[in-house]
Amino acid sequence: MDKQILQDYLDDHAFPVIVRSKKKYLMYEGLQDSSAYILKKGIIKTSVISHDGREFNLRYITGLEIVSLLRDEYSKFIDAPFNIRVESPTAELYQIDRVQFWKDINQSPQLQNYVKEYYRVNLLQSMKKMQQMLMNGKFGAVCTQLYDLYETFGVQTKEGYLIDFVVTNEEIAHFCGITSASSVNRMMQQLRETGAIRIQNRKILIKDLHAIKENMVV
Repeated sequence: MDKQILQDYLDDHAFPVIVRSKKKYLMYEGLQDSSAYILKKGIIKTSVISHDGREFNLRYITGLEIVSLLRDEYSKFIDAPFNIRVESPTAELYQIDRVQFWKDINQSPQLQNYVKEYYRVNLLQSMKKMQQMLMNGKFGAVCTQLYDLYETFGVQTKEGYLIDFVVTNEEIAHFCGITSASSVNRMMQQLRETGAIRIQNRKILIKDLHAIKENMVV
């Protein structure tokens, strides 16, 4: 996606910017909201709650991106499709009246193309996540999540790739649909014993990316 199109649109308008602190929720699944939100700075996490009350993480979002689905063009209020929680010390988000946003989109061919691509990319990501959940066992799911974290937060070092963001085993469990963090603890210990990863200042260092990919069904 050409994010410059979105940035140019934002630069041309004086949209308010709201700031939320770590662990604060921007939206709750099922609650109505009249705004569309675009992440300006920070890290947020999207998640849904199952009928039995368990949380299932969807993805981390960083950088400039629409973070709330637009849905239909005419409804002033829509039910939030998922939870949005701030994971960085703070996050800054543009807040836009969602009906006005749709009007602006319909008047701009470039913005229309951007939104179409946004939905296409999100659909592909959802399909990939479903494939990984269905085809990987628990160990493969954990390795797949580690690879996703590498793609999002990975920084190359002399020893490998440092996931430059603190992610707990409990959060990894929620991404993988695993009910117990202790199960993830055992699998992470297995990866440490084989030399694939190391924990460094509470962050995960991937020492052997090939070993992680070997356990993934992609």
